[in-house]
This record gives sequence, C-alpha cells and structure tokens, in this order.
Amino acid sequence: MKQYIADGMLLTTAIVWGSGFVITAVALEYLTAYQVMAGRFIIASIILSVIFGYKLKKATKSVVWKGIILGTILYIAFALQTVGLQYTTPSKNAFLTAVNVIVVPLIAYAVYKRRIDGYEIIGSIIALVGIGCLSLQGSLTMNIGDALSLACAVAFAFDIFCTNLFVQKEDAIALTIIQFLTASILGILVVVSQGDIPTTLEKEAIYSIIYLGIFSTTIAYLCQNVANQYTTATKAAIILSTESFFGMVLSVIFLHEVLTSRMIIGAVLILLAILIAEVKPAYPKKRMMNN
Repeated sequence: MKQYIADGMLLTTAIVWGSGFVITAVALEYLTAYQVMAGRFIIASIILSVIFGYKLKKATKSVVWKGIILGTILYIAFALQTVGLQYTTPSKNAFLTAVNVIVVPLIAYAVYKRRIDGYEIIGSIIALVGIGCLSLQGSLTMNIGDALSLACAVAFAFDIFCTNLFVQKEDAIALTIIQFLTASILGILVVVSQGDIPTTLEKEAIYSIIYLGIFSTTIAYLCQNVANQYTTATKAAIILSTESFFGMVLSVIFLHEVLTSRMIIGAVLILLAILIAEVKPAYPKKRMMNN
C-alpha cells in the first residue's frame, strides 16, 4: 500500500511540474530565469521552515551535509536547464532533460554493481521515445544548448538517485528543507553577483513566483522526496517523466495548442512505460503459480 501511495505522490509531482511550464512562461516575461529560480526556492524554504522547522532542531550532521548535496545538485540542474534553453528550442530542451530516465538506472548500476532490471530499462527506453514524440520537433542537430541540456539531464538523474539513496536513512522532510535552503542561498548569491536584484514586481510576476514556490517546488519536491522512501530510483524517474504528458494536456487545455497524432502516440508510450515498470513482478509470479 505504501508503494502505491508513493507512486501517487510521484504522479502528483509530475502533474504539478507539468502545470509549471505555463506558469514559468508567464514569470519569465517579467523576471530573469535566475530571479525566478531564487524566488521559488526562497518561498519554499520559508514555508517548510515555518511548518516543519522543529525537524531542524533534531537534524544530524549527516542530514545537513546530505541536504546540502541535494540542494547543490538541484540548483546546478536548474541552472544548466535554464542556460541551455537560451541556445536551443524548448522542445529539444525538454526532451534532452528527460534523458534522465535512462541515466538513473546506469548510475544505480555503477554504484551498486547490481544487474540492471530489464523491465525498468525497457520502460525507460519506451518513456524516452514517448517524450521525444511529445517534445522533439524540427532538426535533430546538436549545439551548445543541447549539450547543456544533456548535462542537465545527468544532474537531474543524480538528484533523483541521491534523493532515493538518502531518504532511506534520513528524514525526508528535514532533507528537503536543507535542500531548499542551500538552493536559496546559491540562488541569492547568483542574483546578487549579476546585479539583478528586482526593485519592483508586477502582480503577474508575484502570482507566478508564489505558485511556483508553493506548488512546483514545496509540494512537488516534498512529495518526491517522501515517495522515494518506498520506490526505486528508476521507477521514480519513469513516473516523473509523465511531466511532459501533463504539460502537453494542460497546454492543449489552457494554451489551446493543437493536439497531433504524434503527441497522442507519445502519451500512450509514456503510460505504457509506467505500466511495464509497475506490473513487472506480476507476470513471472503468475507464470510460476500456473506451473
């Protein structure tokens, strides 16, 4: 039951991240990408510190340094994604970032030296193809933006893997608070170093940052970090890859984008990948019982 609840929390994270595409687009009309990043992490840090601040009183050195690692990886991943987006198309950026569904099981294999789960590898590949159908358009040539987007995918893969590893022994909420505090500090330092401290804010920018801070950061990452205690890193990556599916659905609903046959195929492939990752033990067990 805990596993199914965890999968539901990861799905919730994917839905919220999917909605973040629209909100982020609005925020970037009024703020720089680094201002948006700093704002969302600051809001998330304040919310979690107010609600769960008591957990920090019992935080061990292990929780602190692991949270700092997660926060640093998270900020680097967002920075690579943001900078990469300046040199490539949003669709290619989204597709290349989603390569993390392939990178996660490879990291797990390199660290644990265990046999890679065939079902999860198949699911990862199918999910990657599905994401490509949803996101990739135009030329497949690679430039500096594409390379940065691939680096971003590796960073997000490490974030998913390390989160899955750390929450097995540490308090997930305490880790999340320190993770966001670290990302906030890094975000503030970058904005200050660039001299981009905003003096005035439009209400649209304020509403967008609040949404990103509360939903796309606080709730989404809290769900992700807690859920990682009860699932594998690879399956978490596959479920989180539905972000592109929900981004497509919400874009069609709110931005009135045209739904193409290729987008439908991509959505079906992603859902098939999740199904393969979810029911993988069922077929062998059923066959053994029949025998």
